[in-house]
Amino acid sequence: MGYLIDNLQYANWSEKVFRQMREGGVDAVHVTIVYHESFREMVLQLEAWNKRFEQFPNLIMRATTAADVETARATGRTAIFFGFQNPSPIEDDIGLIEIVHQMGVRFMQLTYNNQSLLASGCYEDDDTGLTRFGRQAVTEMNRVGLVIDMSHSGDRSTLEAIDASSRPIAITHANPSWWHPALRNFDDTVLKALVARGGMLGFSVYPHHLAGGSDCTLDSFCQMIAEAADRYGAQNLGIGTDLCQDQPDSVVEWMRVGRWSKAMDYGEGSAAAPGFPPMPAWFNDNRDFGNVTKGLLDVGLSQADIDGIMGDNWHRFYAENFGPEVG
Repeated sequence: MGYLIDNLQYANWSEKVFRQMREGGVDAVHVTIVYHESFREMVLQLEAWNKRFEQFPNLIMRATTAADVETARATGRTAIFFGFQNPSPIEDDIGLIEIVHQMGVRFMQLTYNNQSLLASGCYEDDDTGLTRFGRQAVTEMNRVGLVIDMSHSGDRSTLEAIDASSRPIAITHANPSWWHPALRNFDDTVLKALVARGGMLGFSVYPHHLAGGSDCTLDSFCQMIAEAADRYGAQNLGIGTDLCQDQPDSVVEWMRVGRWSKAMDYGEGSAAAPGFPPMPAWFNDNRDFGNVTKGLLDVGLSQADIDGIMGDNWHRFYAENFGPEVG
């Protein structure tokens, strides 16, 4: 049986969520610990996770390597990997890239919707690509084994990151725009460039990223994955649900605007409904991954391809990219 890995969640963490991970047989989850936090605020998030690991040692464990996924499965726990959705904790100090890797962080987005010191976000009118600092940061991230994530970046910035990186990069939680043309989804040109260099795409079930939104059907989602497997190769695909389970609507404001705006930025949502949209009926929490597995079988994917998409591909990617650059 293959691994089950979700490469992006931002739930309101609790014993209930951790128990649902175990009920769903989830071997590993990449959790967001930063949206707009400073370095010190990021450290507070690490402290909070240390308390969770101490409180729930039979449910979850801290993870930094692919081997930790194997340990978690063997001991009946879920491995927890840390990631940033914004480079804000490294501030303007390239040396902090190695520090945060030493602290256990394994993914960092170069942008979160807006222009950052490193690159342009997908909501900027003018995507100017990687900055001078951004190119230096990519080189340093490659060196230490901090994976470049472009999930909220503009197309030009993403293509330049793919080209500048000596190692494969990731789009951890997004879908193809040929299926649903959300600003956060990516077009064929970007996705072909991503996988040509060994990069990974994690499919999102966040309703704003789905064709039909909250009413998206499991069949539509799985047909999209099957089409993506034909276009990009199943070995380059995984799951990154972007599950925000049990979060209050107030958290959306922090996610979307942080401290940069006095006005609410509704992003892909509706001004009439600024909170979290309802999840599709077939995916509400970590116990529902079996629905996706069955849906992929129903659309004709092979068991080997399904095992890869549901977790084995991420496990391989972790093994190849979480350590220092070789050579």
